[in-house]
Amino acid sequence: MLYADVILPVPLDALFTYSVPPQLEEQVRRGMRVLVPFGRSKSYVGVVLRLHDQPPKGYQVKELTQLMDQLPMLTEQQLKQWQWISDYYMAPLGDVMKAALPSGLKQEEGYRPRTETYIRLTEAYRNETTLHVALNLLARAAKQQEAFIAYLQLSRWDTISGDQTDEPVQEITREELMNSSGATADTLKALERKGMLETYEVEVSRLNHDGEPHPELIKKMSAAQQEAYNQLLFAMMKHRVTLLHGVTGSGKTELYIHLIQREIDQHRQVLYLLPEIALTVQIMDRLHKVFGSRMGIYHSKYSDAERVEIWQKQLSAHPYDVILGARSAVFLPFQRLGLVIVDEEHETSYKQQDPAPRYHARSVAIMTALMQDDKQGPPPAIVLGTATPSAETYHNAMTGKYGLVELKERYQGIELPDIQVVDTQDLQRRKMMSGPFSPLLLARVREALEQGQQAILFQNRRGWAPMVECRQCGWVPRCEHCDVSLTLHRSMNQLTCHYCGYTYRVPTECPACGSKDLRGKGYGTEKLEDQIREILPMARIARMDLDTTRTRQAYERIISDFAAGRTNLLIGTQMISKGLDFDRVSVVGIVNADSMLNYPDFRAYEHAFMMMAQVSGRAGRKGKRGLVILQTRQPDLPLIDQVVRNDYQGFYRTLIAERQAFRYPPYYRLIYVMLKHQKDTVVETASHELGTRLRQWFGPRVLGPDKPAVARIKTLSIRKLVLKLELGLDIGQVRQYLKMAQQQLMQDKRYASLQLYYDVDPQ
Repeated sequence: MLYADVILPVPLDALFTYSVPPQLEEQVRRGMRVLVPFGRSKSYVGVVLRLHDQPPKGYQVKELTQLMDQLPMLTEQQLKQWQWISDYYMAPLGDVMKAALPSGLKQEEGYRPRTETYIRLTEAYRNETTLHVALNLLARAAKQQEAFIAYLQLSRWDTISGDQTDEPVQEITREELMNSSGATADTLKALERKGMLETYEVEVSRLNHDGEPHPELIKKMSAAQQEAYNQLLFAMMKHRVTLLHGVTGSGKTELYIHLIQREIDQHRQVLYLLPEIALTVQIMDRLHKVFGSRMGIYHSKYSDAERVEIWQKQLSAHPYDVILGARSAVFLPFQRLGLVIVDEEHETSYKQQDPAPRYHARSVAIMTALMQDDKQGPPPAIVLGTATPSAETYHNAMTGKYGLVELKERYQGIELPDIQVVDTQDLQRRKMMSGPFSPLLLARVREALEQGQQAILFQNRRGWAPMVECRQCGWVPRCEHCDVSLTLHRSMNQLTCHYCGYTYRVPTECPACGSKDLRGKGYGTEKLEDQIREILPMARIARMDLDTTRTRQAYERIISDFAAGRTNLLIGTQMISKGLDFDRVSVVGIVNADSMLNYPDFRAYEHAFMMMAQVSGRAGRKGKRGLVILQTRQPDLPLIDQVVRNDYQGFYRTLIAERQAFRYPPYYRLIYVMLKHQKDTVVETASHELGTRLRQWFGPRVLGPDKPAVARIKTLSIRKLVLKLELGLDIGQVRQYLKMAQQQLMQDKRYASLQLYYDVDPQ
């Protein structure tokens, strides 16, 4: 008897064994999708991980119902990748499957190919004699005869003499015939009823195959770019992973294009990862001109059916040579991967926060490339590109683990922006601020717009106001399900919880004291847009945040309008800080730097430096030095000075000394153990019990339990334990101890509904 160990998309840390029916034994293979019974009445689509002849003990084995594929949907490489993610991030393989596969590949009838209706002559009328008969029969039905003749002309049957029994020369869609002849659906139905025409369905791709590749459009590199490119090739020979540290606007994308073409010339594939969908929209245009139909795009704003078709194409005889995508593109199958580019590698968007697996796409991409089978050719190279490397990546480059190539000058010699710091606390004291705007910021933005240039305003909070407050008694509306205040969205006239998404009616009076004096406190992007519209009525404003970019088309419209100059003032959250390239931006305003600094997280200053440096880099591209107005209540902070001087090395030295002193990455590995339960008393007791068990093995390496900054989300109370582990520890052994402690804890009936999960390498 043959048995299959199957991965099912359920959050259970186990494989499920099924017997293979004798009639399927010859066809079933590792990596295929199968339909299996699960529980009393459910069926699931699973993936075969292992085939063997060992019957499981202790339960009645069920038989798998059906093979979903003729060939495996997952390569050996992908199955190895899934296993690594499951082990490293301590997540069940079922959760990895849920994250990796498009929905259409996880459901019994999830994916339906797109079909188009074509029309053709019925067999009875496929010769010259019967065609004349048909035309005579239609003599009294002018519209039908007209449609029939139009069909003969479009399909080229009117050029055929003698008998013709093969298919017509030209295939014609029903829509094409209706558009060309003006025939109605009823007219065509009548011709079908008379047995002269018949329809048939043809499967058509949802993917765009347009665009011939044009490698001749690749630009000639500047001397600095050419030098960096040569150094990159040399570094890639010595190191599997190389950091390309290039200042904003230095033309890193141009280097990537040259590297991609080099791989294509050697018949290898490239995975090009970007942290934000907004970025793929802009870079897609540049790459499409060069690589045309050789390039595919893959991210969550594409329909599920499109993502299934890209997956299938990557397994076909003619896959895309280049995949440009956000985080999830790391899961796609590749047949001859030669290069992985992780652009803006420092970005936290590469880390999946919820649900499990809480993977980091940069780490997964590196490991996927490192694990590639030698039979697939030379091992892939990995290039990590950024102007502001993460502490871990830069440390690896400084210690020789990664290669390092630096590109220190901007393309075409354009200077880095002039950054001017504005002390908003002083201006508020002197009553010189217009809401959140300093006089200097307003003057420079107005000047830029009057001169036909563009400006960007960066505020890392969306909505109208982060909170609403009663001016009489201080009451603040809070979410019923989460331990947070509600954000006011005035355009939708509602209060929203940014943690669970729940919406509330805006109160007309305070429920605590009855006062009607309720006011929004603080500034979100929506409020900035409203206020700047009053102050600068000539501005053509676009706003880019989570509320305005719900669809792929919304991203594309906002970016293309700003790039074309149809809008001249862009207001946005961190989305606008990520590598977008606009030629006419001369002024960037960082409205409130303090909102990034005052955050209870060991990475807060690192994230703040990166965000400010990146958003500053949007200023000044073609022919003119840009200006950045940085507004803060803490102008004397060393970090602000480091941003002003673009002193990444100085910032890194300060940061790395603190990390070493306080035992943080890159010197230590962090694992957060998160516990959640409906009852606060239960999660409090469970977290202390687990902490005691873990200290038996890990001693002082265990911190907590503590309440996180937001200690209740979606009605669940939360506690957090932190493990700080030396890099030399055996991570497999650590995993084993954690699982043992979890199993011991969960044996207690009080914790039956307790949720416990791990966040490895939290961001």
